[in-house]
Amino acid sequence: MPGPVRNTIERLDRPSAYYLGKVSMTYAPSASQWTLMVLQNKRRKFNRDRDDRDDRERTPEEPAEDPLKDATTLYVGNLSFYTTEEQIHELFAKCGEIKRLVMGLDRFNKTPCGFCFVEYYNHQDALDCMKYIGGTKLDERIIRTDLDPGFQEGRQYGRGKSGGQVRDEYRDEYDPGRGGYGRAIAEERLKEEEEYGRGR
Repeated sequence: MPGPVRNTIERLDRPSAYYLGKVSMTYAPSASQWTLMVLQNKRRKFNRDRDDRDDRERTPEEPAEDPLKDATTLYVGNLSFYTTEEQIHELFAKCGEIKRLVMGLDRFNKTPCGFCFVEYYNHQDALDCMKYIGGTKLDERIIRTDLDPGFQEGRQYGRGKSGGQVRDEYRDEYDPGRGGYGRAIAEERLKEEEEYGRGR
């Protein structure tokens, strides 16, 4: 025969021993007093949250200055490793006079690694270039153009582990315009070929 059924409601309505020690109460409130205290705390918390929300709604934050509002520099991506500065200059000069062209380079080999920065003299030329040249083909590759806040020294180098672009590190499909397989995949394939050649 099962033991007597215990009612857990009273136990759940009372504070834990930890809480009682924390607030150092000298008396243990009854269940009804405890319920009243909990409801008051919930109301306080609700009102405090609502007041915080009202404060946030009342004080509109000033919109941050858009760094691309007057940008004259374009980031150009998805270029072939074999595309030359002359080809890029010839294509991008159709939208306006180019102030500066910076090729993206492999950090270690100092060879082109598939991106560049094109800086125009005014913002409208950069917007025209995005509109008319972005998404067109150059060396059988669809190029991407995006406004850039401005070129700074050091950004012309790839950020990948091997010195090139990060996206070329783990590419698993063969892309002849960007050096074949991704570098990490190519290294794995080379290891497998060496192990296979040793008869493992």
